[in-house]
Amino acid sequence: MIVKYLEILKSLNLRMGLSQSLSTSIAETVAALSVVIVSIIIYFIIKFIIKKTVYRIIQLSTNKYDDLLIKNKVIGRICLLIPALITGALVDNALPHFPETAAFLMKLVNIFEIVICTMIISAFVTTGEDLYNTREMSKTKPLTGMVQVTKIVLYVLTGLVIIAFVLGTKISNILLSLGTMSAVILLIFQDVIKGFVGGLQLSINDMLRLGDWIVMGPADGNVIEINLTTVKVQNWDNTITTIPTYNLVSNPFTNWRGMSESGGRRIARTINIDVNTIRYCTPEMIEKYKRYSLIKDYLIQKEEDIIEYNKANNIDTNEILNGRQQTNLGVFRAYIKAYINNNPKLNHNLTMMVRQMQPTEFGVPLQIYTFSSDKRWVNYEEIQSDIFDHIIAAAPMFDLKIYQKH
Repeated sequence: MIVKYLEILKSLNLRMGLSQSLSTSIAETVAALSVVIVSIIIYFIIKFIIKKTVYRIIQLSTNKYDDLLIKNKVIGRICLLIPALITGALVDNALPHFPETAAFLMKLVNIFEIVICTMIISAFVTTGEDLYNTREMSKTKPLTGMVQVTKIVLYVLTGLVIIAFVLGTKISNILLSLGTMSAVILLIFQDVIKGFVGGLQLSINDMLRLGDWIVMGPADGNVIEINLTTVKVQNWDNTITTIPTYNLVSNPFTNWRGMSESGGRRIARTINIDVNTIRYCTPEMIEKYKRYSLIKDYLIQKEEDIIEYNKANNIDTNEILNGRQQTNLGVFRAYIKAYINNNPKLNHNLTMMVRQMQPTEFGVPLQIYTFSSDKRWVNYEEIQSDIFDHIIAAAPMFDLKIYQKH
C-alpha cells in the first residue's frame, strides 16, 4: 500500500514538471508524514472506542478494583503504543531512498516505545500500591516509600537504556562510567538514600503509621502522608508541616498512638493549695464535712479507726498533736478521690489517684491522676475542665484556698 501511494505521489510530482530526484524526495517526505498522521488518527479512534466500551464496562462493574486501571491511566498508556508500532512498521517503506533518515526516525520511535513501556510499568506499580492501600495492613506498613524507590530505579534504568541505545553501546559500559562518578551520584541522591533508609526503619520498627498523631517541633497533628523523603503532618489548625523522613529516625518525636489505642487519655494536672489554710480538723469541721454525701461514710469510718487507735495506745487526745488526727487537706483528698471514682466519664480500670507533690513556694501541689474514657481531644478537654472546675470551687468548702500569686 505504501509503495503504491509513493508511486502515485511521484507521478503527480513528475506531471507538475519536477525533476526525478525532487519528486522522490517530496513523495517520500509526504508519505512519512502521512504514516505519522494516520497512526495518530488511528490512536484517537481506538482510544475513543475503548472509552465508549471498555471504560463504560469498568465503570458499571461492581468491582471497584478495576476502576484503578482508569484512575492510573493504564489502558490509556497502553494505547500510546499503537502509533509507535504503526510508524515503526511503515517508516522503512515510506523512505526507501533515505535509509539514514528512516533509521533516525526508527530510533526516535524506539525511544518513544521505551518511554511508554516505562510509563505503563509505573502505572501498574501505582495500581498495585492502590490495591495494597485498600487492605488494613497498609495503615501499619505503608509502601509509599518503597514504591517511590521502585519508580526511581525504573526511571534511572530507562534513562540508561536510552543513553546506551543512542550511543550504540552496552549498558554495562554506561554503568562503569557512572561508577567513577559515584561520589557525585551519592551527593545528588543523598536525600533519597537517607529517606529510603529512614522509611525502612520507621516501617520495620513500627514507629509511624498513617493517621498517627505526632508532635515534633512545629508539627502537631495527624500523619497524612509518608513518602520516600518526607512525612506530611496535618496540624490541629489544618496547616501542613513537612518533615524529612530521616529526621524522624535521628531526632525524638512524640507519637500519641499508644494513648489512642489504650483505654483512656491521661489526666495529670495539679492544683496548688495555700499552706496557710491547711489545719487539723475540729469536731465542728468534721460534722460540717459529714454533710457532703460523697465522704460521709469515709469520715465515719475514719473517726472510728482514729478513736480505736488512740484508745489502744492510751493517747491523751487533749493535745491535738498527740495520736492520729484528720486534716482538712486529707479530707479534701478523700473527697476528690471519691468524686473521680463516681465520675462516669473516667476509665475506672486504669490508675486513679490523688496525691501530694513536693511543696514549693507556690503551696502544696495536689495532683489528680486519672484517665478519661473519651480520647477525642475536644471531649477530653471538656471532661478535664469539668473536673477541675468542681475541685477549685469545692476547695473553700473544706476551709482551703487555692494558691494565687498576688
